[in-house]
Amino acid sequence: MAEVDSVPVRIVNLTDAEAQLIENLQRRDVHPLEEAQGFRALLNLEEPKYSIEQIAARTGKTPAYVAVRLKLTQLIQVVVEAFYQDEIGVGHTLLPAKLQPNQQEEALSACFKEDWSNGNGKAKRILLPVRHLQQWIERNVLLILKDVPFDKRNAELVPEAGSCVECPKRTGHNKLLFADVLQGACTDPTCYHKKIDAHMAKTVATKPKLVQISTAYGQQPEGSATLPRNKYTEIRAEKPKSKEEAARPEYKTCKHTNDAIVTEGMEKGEIRRVCTYADCPVHHPQKQRQPVDVKWKADQEKRRREEALAQATGGRTLAAISAAVPVRLMKRDLLFIVEHLSALLDERRLEIIARKRGIKKAKDNESTAKLVRALIRKADEGELRRLLVEMVLLQSARSRTDAGVVLKEAAEHYKVDTEAIATKVKQEFAAKEKATAPKHAAAKQKTKPAKKPAAA
Repeated sequence: MAEVDSVPVRIVNLTDAEAQLIENLQRRDVHPLEEAQGFRALLNLEEPKYSIEQIAARTGKTPAYVAVRLKLTQLIQVVVEAFYQDEIGVGHTLLPAKLQPNQQEEALSACFKEDWSNGNGKAKRILLPVRHLQQWIERNVLLILKDVPFDKRNAELVPEAGSCVECPKRTGHNKLLFADVLQGACTDPTCYHKKIDAHMAKTVATKPKLVQISTAYGQQPEGSATLPRNKYTEIRAEKPKSKEEAARPEYKTCKHTNDAIVTEGMEKGEIRRVCTYADCPVHHPQKQRQPVDVKWKADQEKRRREEALAQATGGRTLAAISAAVPVRLMKRDLLFIVEHLSALLDERRLEIIARKRGIKKAKDNESTAKLVRALIRKADEGELRRLLVEMVLLQSARSRTDAGVVLKEAAEHYKVDTEAIATKVKQEFAAKEKATAPKHAAAKQKTKPAKKPAAA
């Protein structure tokens, strides 16, 4: 069929099990979890024995792809169910698969955020991007081994854990699996903190004179041997970068300086240099009272007095205005109130007032506020009263829900029959639809193509 004398051929002997597994793995519609189980089945075959690299070669995948897919077989049930139900995608699922079982459920929760803005008292779960989950894992799960206070090669610190260098939970141990993250990180926080605690206990036992300090905020329990942050000054190890830094107490040493170990806080197990002497002239110098700036104090006093005068004057002026308001508002009073109230309304509310009175813009760039101001100046006393009520109602309604409530309260106050209005509006809409229906039908009939005459 190819019209050639010879073609390149590779003959492979496969067992029925191998053939079936590889055929299933090469289906286009195979689910990632089924694919993972297929890879696991190949890896578990007794004869022939497969490695990840061999499986990759047989199935046309990369070794890293096969290694990550194999981890899907170690997912806890709740993550598997979320994946099968399409609550999370394959990108979200692959990241928890690399973690320890006790961390996978937390990682699943980090895939979502709760949205309470729907107003029904129930939270809506929103799936976050894959990069958000990756960042969460890097911040909360992966623990950097570069600067740990203990010896990473020491297999006797926590005998059951062994050496960090040979630990399979270290990201660098499986570069195929963690090719996209920092290689020198631990994925088992429980083991990590257990080693730090063991190192700290061993150090304190070896050097009982070490001062124990906390780098966390908060007070220590009564009788605790650990000093809180406000009971010591830490001496900075790095050199000052400027003369100003060199003058600071934390860059100086004194005869009271001692070695200390952090027994509480993020830097647990680290050795620091501290001064714990409360009366140290270097690290706790007596604070001299700053001379009072006479001019600044006078300015502050003057400002306070002016503010008090302005507040008292404003309050009395408002009271006098209120007393001067007549029992029955005259036209000039209504005009004053409506003009100032219209300045508080936005463009949308002003357009409602203008549209109700048939006022339209002559030009697109014409201001609705200017049109409404002209309307107010020409209005009689009765119109001003109506404008006042309308503007108060429009300003009170902050949303559609508020608008409905405000209108209902106003209707009850002015004894307006809202049901009769609603019925009339429905009748008008129905009549309008009925009137336009024949026109639509006629237009539709005109657009139909003419039938061809039958053949003789």
